[in-house]
Amino acid sequence: MSSSSPQTPVQASKLIDQKIAGLHDWRGAVLSNMRALIHDAIPDVIEEVKWMGTPVWSKDGIICTGETYQSKVKLTFIKGAMLEDPATLFNSSLEGNTRRAIDIFEGAQIDVAAFKALIQAAAAHNGSSNKAR
Repeated sequence: MSSSSPQTPVQASKLIDQKIAGLHDWRGAVLSNMRALIHDAIPDVIEEVKWMGTPVWSKDGIICTGETYQSKVKLTFIKGAMLEDPATLFNSSLEGNTRRAIDIFEGAQIDVAAFKALIQAAAAHNGSSNKAR
């Protein structure tokens, strides 16, 4: 299936499962954990796969993407610059006016409560932006 083909939620979830399974190191565990936290924060989140296999989580618009690189897992919040981040989880892509990212390196710990709050804030922002249109 190409990343531009429409996907059912089951197809997208299976593709993300395959991506995680194909990461035979710490990155797979981190991506799997962050995915579980996203689902805990927003139980009805929609999973998609876009842009050459990138996992995407949406609710009323894209919340974040989950990219993997050699030395990190990057969670990019499409509208992150519009969100409050009191725990300063955002540590990457700070220079732009729209997106923000969290780079997670091997062995790093994430503040679970702050991350879930950030996910919920992103979904709420998407919902309020859509109502304003």
